[in-house]
Amino acid sequence: MTSDIVQVRLAQLGLALMAVSLLGACASTPMRPLPAINQQLEQSGGNRDPSLSGRWLALIRGRDGRERIELVNLDQNRPIPLPGLNRPDAQPLNVSVDAAGERMALIRQRDGRTELALYRRSRESLQPLPLEPPGVPRQVQLSADGRVLAVQVSRGGLWQVDLIELP
Repeated sequence: MTSDIVQVRLAQLGLALMAVSLLGACASTPMRPLPAINQQLEQSGGNRDPSLSGRWLALIRGRDGRERIELVNLDQNRPIPLPGLNRPDAQPLNVSVDAAGERMALIRQRDGRTELALYRRSRESLQPLPLEPPGVPRQVQLSADGRVLAVQVSRGGLWQVDLIELP
């Protein structure tokens, strides 16, 4: 029995040493900015709440006193049109994009209400997503495959996280 305990401890020690060496290797790799896309983002005004998935960057961009959701294809270094998404009477609060750049989940404020919605690029459609039980959404994260949504929701003064399976 004692030799089993020693073997387990040695295995644990080996795993710990391997983890430390991997972390050391990551720490020694210098971070490098992406100048082309960074310059484009800086020139376009204020940006916030980025969501990065695969080659897609979704963000909220302030321009001309108005904020709107934008999607950037990082491979081509250009914004992608989002017809039917941004409304003059809606204030975007948070956004998330899937790895295909097809689905975007968003939280926006409109007519004094905070609402959760799903935008599909191929259909150019925005679908409100009701929360059950009702609550006030604050932050959203879409899975890489676009099939599951994690939403931070306030209900009765408590923050909760809902996972929602999408069709």
